[in-house]
Amino acid sequence: MRIAVTGSIATDHLMTFPARITDQLLADRLDRVSLSFLVDTLDIREGGVAANIAYGLARLGHRPLLVGAVGTDFHDYGARLAGLGVDLGGVRTSATRHTARFLCTTDPDGNQLASFYPGAMSEASSIDLAGFLSAGVGLVLVGADDPAAMLRHTRACRAAGTRFLADPSQQLARLDGAQIRELVDGADHLFTNEYEHGLLLEKTGWSAADVLARVGTWVTTLGEKGSRIERAGEPPVDVPAVPATEAVDPTGVGDAFRAGYLSCLAAGLDAVRCARTGSVLATRALAAVGTQSYGITPSALPALLDTAYGPGAAAP
Repeated sequence: MRIAVTGSIATDHLMTFPARITDQLLADRLDRVSLSFLVDTLDIREGGVAANIAYGLARLGHRPLLVGAVGTDFHDYGARLAGLGVDLGGVRTSATRHTARFLCTTDPDGNQLASFYPGAMSEASSIDLAGFLSAGVGLVLVGADDPAAMLRHTRACRAAGTRFLADPSQQLARLDGAQIRELVDGADHLFTNEYEHGLLLEKTGWSAADVLARVGTWVTTLGEKGSRIERAGEPPVDVPAVPATEAVDPTGVGDAFRAGYLSCLAAGLDAVRCARTGSVLATRALAAVGTQSYGITPSALPALLDTAYGPGAAAP
């Protein structure tokens, strides 16, 4: 099944702070915060949620269609993705804006402070997904992007009757309740992390049962505890994470999980197998600096699954 991944394409500036970020926050001064962090390292990497997910899918042998907006500075980045097998046919290049920038400071506990400058991403709403859907794309992940683009892509999927996965992630903080309800309603899958799970309920005014009545499957990532799969009328299923032998950089771990999950979903596998594969990729990403530097091959995946979840875990 052909997969399209829509969302941000960015350059990541990743920094590490040697102390705990939470120790710098004064409970009686949270109304007037002024913090500056002297960081130990700076890594400039290629990222963005859509590009990160497309990278993982390409590593697993897919040729995903990347859909997003970039600047003219994207040339070398795009050439690398294309060399890995990512289809750049859905990428729009802005004539005036830089590719988006993500700046993130991480402490030893994995706590993060981040800022995101959209740049060319502001033009993503000019991309018409309909033509790609009519050309054979059968599964679309609508990831964090310019809000107007997210809504346009969701509407295009509904109009075409194409399965789509809602993954609003970082944009939940910016979207209002009505926008979130439109993005979620009718999704084949909804992805959130544990914090976003609660934020989505608060901003939509829906209960968990309301959400499950509107989506096929709700997948919530739980960090080192793994993930939870929920469907209407069924008990939730918890899928353990793959234990990490090395935790280097949590940035992009959720995107790697989604890539693994999508790869199996496109193959028609069940949600537990999808989540297990997602967890394998997430742990690989956690052990690498940057969001597109971990290695994985389709041939290596069965052994990794069997090691993590027991003999036979890789069976269809």
